[in-house]
Amino acid sequence: MARRPLGAEISHMLKSRGVDVIFGIPGVHNQEMYRGIEEAGITHVLARHEQGAGFMADGYARASGKPGVAYVITGPGLCNIMTPMGQAYSDSVPVLVISSCLDETAARRGQLHQMLDQEGAARTVCDWSYEARTAGAAYQLIDRALAEFAGTRPRTKHIQVPIRALEAEAEPAPAAPAPEMARAAPEAAVALVADALRAAEKPLIILGGGAVAGADAWAELARRIGAASFTTYAGTGIIPKSDRLAYGSYLARPDSPSVIGEADLVLAVGTELSENDLWRVLLGHQGRLIRVDIDPEQLNSMPGTDDGVLCDAAALAEGVLAEDLTAVNSWSAKDVAATRARWEAETDAERPGIVPLARALEAVLPDDTMIYSDMTQFAYVSKEVWTMPRPGHWHHPCGFGTLGYAMPAAIGGCMARKGLPTMAIAGDYGFQYTLQELGAAVELGLPLPIILWDNGKLKEIEDSMVRAQIAPNAVIAHNPDFCALARAYGAHAEAPGSIEELQSAVLGAFKADKPTLIYVTPETA
Repeated sequence: MARRPLGAEISHMLKSRGVDVIFGIPGVHNQEMYRGIEEAGITHVLARHEQGAGFMADGYARASGKPGVAYVITGPGLCNIMTPMGQAYSDSVPVLVISSCLDETAARRGQLHQMLDQEGAARTVCDWSYEARTAGAAYQLIDRALAEFAGTRPRTKHIQVPIRALEAEAEPAPAAPAPEMARAAPEAAVALVADALRAAEKPLIILGGGAVAGADAWAELARRIGAASFTTYAGTGIIPKSDRLAYGSYLARPDSPSVIGEADLVLAVGTELSENDLWRVLLGHQGRLIRVDIDPEQLNSMPGTDDGVLCDAAALAEGVLAEDLTAVNSWSAKDVAATRARWEAETDAERPGIVPLARALEAVLPDDTMIYSDMTQFAYVSKEVWTMPRPGHWHHPCGFGTLGYAMPAAIGGCMARKGLPTMAIAGDYGFQYTLQELGAAVELGLPLPIILWDNGKLKEIEDSMVRAQIAPNAVIAHNPDFCALARAYGAHAEAPGSIEELQSAVLGAFKADKPTLIYVTPETA
């Protein structure tokens, strides 16, 4: 086969490994990576900022189940995408960032885009960061990243390639390695969990994002044994609304430990039980705690863990379902419903006016709507009270907690799910971190409704300051006319004055020829 510059060969290799979309921004240092994109048959999405490109890759990966890939330049390009890299790392999202780098940095100073240690800087926010100085090394590292995404906890990887290496002709990448066969759950793991469930009189299952792939099996198992359940925000939708013993995504309620403490067995599956899941240090369990995860680091991260099961969650659920299990009748559906109603009322009291809007949207959105939310009070309330009809369809920047995530991530989701409904939820302050990506959404003609919640301030921070007895300051900023701004980018804009108008605006936006900014304030309800 004809030789091409390595930059072009990388795109051809990625295409041969199933990559159809790349997000990024070209520059003089990485232009060789753009030589082969169109020839390889890959769609490139031009972001307005590398942070946007990274969030787009994250959103694409979450929606498609495939790695999200981004191309960036040396120095500032890599620095700009480090926030999304950290977000994808903390939320276990398979994002591969490929950047150019200078050929040498020790002997010569003052070069364009020069950093003291670009490779090391990236390593602070991802699983690993390596420099590929030859074509063979680049190919090996790409295949290593893809294999680790598929076989271990998926987290951001970074590969940088010197400019001269990108320009040099190279042999094509070798054929893709044979995929690793899916592994069944170990018999010992199935037996341990099945025996624990048989012995339990009041079992409770907590399901996180790592259980989404086996959602149907876990939902059936919970129903069959009569277990109560919680889901983390990442796990919402795993347990259906029809399950009367489901406590939903109220795991972080201050008195949820009183419920968890009633269980004689807690089975926590595919969840870190992190600060962002609990907003407290301890889970609150009194009975036996079994952790199930593919990441060994998590198995003993919670004090009081009795057993750690290193296993694929979906395979384990299938294995346990095949066991002979007897249902218990210790949980009261009436008590569960009363507790959920009380927690919803607490949520509404803490951040007034949002619950009616969230309920109104929940009532009209198509079941297959995928939602991307930002760090905003509208999302904080909605993630608790809103039970998704399908798992893996609400994505929030839980771990790193980055502002500006929702809209660019939703753009990535739209690219992965063409023809299916996708929606973004952002706050007035966080939206302005990445508002320029409206240009990309318009350019792509995406029918994307963007719910913009404007309460005129950093309300969550103001509330926190008040609780800490700090006089609120630096929490109010001058906002633009958001609807005019959206129209200036070529997008549609709506400012509904009622709940009914909000519902109509969202449904109409799914059918539009470009994105629609839907401006919502506390007065809308």
